[in-house]
Amino acid sequence: MGRSRADACPGTLQTHDAADGPLARVRVPGGSVTSAQLRTLGAAARELGLDVIELTSRGNLQLRGVRDPAALAERVAAAGLLPSPAHERARNIVASPLGGRGRHGVLDTDPLVAELDRALCARPPLAGLPGRFLFALDDGTGDVASLGADLTLVPGGLLLAGARLDLPYDDPVPVLVAAAEAFLDVRGDAWRLAEVPGGARLVAERLGGTVADGPRVPEPPPPHAGIVEQRDGRVALEAVPPLGRMPGAQAEALAAIAPGVRVTPWRSVVIRDLTRADARHTAARLDAAGFATDPDSPWVGVTACTGSPGCARSQGDVQGEARRWVDGLEHAPRTPVHWAGCERRCGMPRGPVVLKTVGGPER
Repeated sequence: MGRSRADACPGTLQTHDAADGPLARVRVPGGSVTSAQLRTLGAAARELGLDVIELTSRGNLQLRGVRDPAALAERVAAAGLLPSPAHERARNIVASPLGGRGRHGVLDTDPLVAELDRALCARPPLAGLPGRFLFALDDGTGDVASLGADLTLVPGGLLLAGARLDLPYDDPVPVLVAAAEAFLDVRGDAWRLAEVPGGARLVAERLGGTVADGPRVPEPPPPHAGIVEQRDGRVALEAVPPLGRMPGAQAEALAAIAPGVRVTPWRSVVIRDLTRADARHTAARLDAAGFATDPDSPWVGVTACTGSPGCARSQGDVQGEARRWVDGLEHAPRTPVHWAGCERRCGMPRGPVVLKTVGGPER
C-alpha cells in the first residue's frame, strides 16, 4: 500500500506546525548525545521554545513550541547534531543502548552506528528517504530488533522488513546503504518497506540475494530503571524522565551529571561504563534532578501522547491526566500503561500495553 500524501515527518529544518507551535525533531543516531549537546538543547528549550524536550519512540529528541526555528537550527548545527542538512530526516538509526556490553550483547554497535551515519550523509540520493524509514542495529539483545525497523542488523544477518536477507557480506554497512537505495527504487509513494508489495524480495533481488523467513520478532524489553549489569564487571544506569519529557533545566542537570547518554526508544536514558559505587552516587543525583532510577517507581512503564493543548486532535489534557493517575500509584504498573488523547494513539509502545484514553474506556 502506497501513500497518497508527502511525508511530513518533522526535523530540525522542516518543523511540524503543531497546535502549540513549531515542533522540531533532532535526530541522534544510536541515541548518542554528549553532555555539551544536552546543554545546548536544554538552553534552546528554555530560550527558544516551551521549555520541554520530548524523548521519542525512536530514541530522538524533539522541542515543542519553537519560536525561532532558524536560531534553533543554528544551535543544533553548532553542537554537531546536523552534519548534513540535506539528510537530517534520513538519519533514523536506533541501536541497542548498551552497545554489546550487556549479558546477551555480542555485537559492538557503536562504531557501526557512526559508520552508517557517515555513509548515509555521503550518499546524496539517500536524502530522499522518508522520515519514517528506520535502521536498527541490534547487539544480540533483541531490544531494538523488536521495533519492526525497515532494515535491522542482527548478529549474523540483515533483516529486510523482518525477512532475512540471504547474501554473504563482510561489512554490513555498505549492504545497509545499498538496501536503502534499493528501497528508493521500489518504494513508489510508500514510506516504509513493509508497505511495498513484495518489497523485501524486490530489495533483495537488487542486491543479488534472496529472502527467507526471518527469526521470530522478540518481545520488546520490559520497562526498566536502575542498574544494569555489564559483562565487563562495570554497570550501566537507566533513568526515566516522567512521561519521557524533560524541561530544559532537567536536561542541563543531566548534562552536569553524565559525560554522555544513550536515549532509548522506550523513552529513558542510559549512562554506561560506571562502577557500582559511581552508579549509586549518580542515581542519587538523578533522583534529585527529577528522574526515576528506582525499578519500582510509578513512573516506570507509563507513557503518554502530547495531548492538549499541544495536539489539536486530542480530547483533553493527557499529560495532566497521566500525572494525576501516577500520583495515586505506589509502585510501577505490572503491565505498561499508555495514555492517549485520540484514536491515533501516538507514541504507544509495542508489546502488551494497557491503553487509557482521556474521556474513554480502558483497553
